[in-house]
Amino acid sequence: MKFLDQAKVYLRSGNGGPGALSFRREKFVEFGGPNGGDGGRGGSVVIECVDGLNTLIDYRYQQHFKAKSGGHGMGRDRSGAAANDIVMKVPVGTQIFEEDNETLIADLTEVGQRITLCKGGDGGRGNAAFKTSTRAIRNSRPGHRRLCERLSPAGRVKNAGSGCA
Repeated sequence: MKFLDQAKVYLRSGNGGPGALSFRREKFVEFGGPNGGDGGRGGSVVIECVDGLNTLIDYRYQQHFKAKSGGHGMGRDRSGAAANDIVMKVPVGTQIFEEDNETLIADLTEVGQRITLCKGGDGGRGNAAFKTSTRAIRNSRPGHRRLCERLSPAGRVKNAGSGCA
């Protein structure tokens, strides 16, 4: 088995889904108001420390991790679906660095330790969120794009744990 103790990965969180612009229209409802739902939350990138791994060989061949975007809001006050998070499993003793290879972001030393590197974007608001008792808004908001705040597009993951014999 090949032992790999350093890997370069590219991470991207998911965008939030846009809110819906919709109005209630039924035959016997005289004044149907806005009923556009909110967009779903985008997926995050999470790193989890697990037992049973001793190398970063999984990240030699798959280096790009992109979380999915949240679902669109829909009419009838239906919210969009939240996207799933991406969970990267690493061995105990893994250190996560910025692209400059000097700035330490996290040091995972215990099994079960989790850190969110890229948080997913929030969903946009539908027009039902903006309604008042006297006014129906013809406006909705797009989803938020959340960039990796503390991590550059390329980061380094190093395994400083126990080596192979």
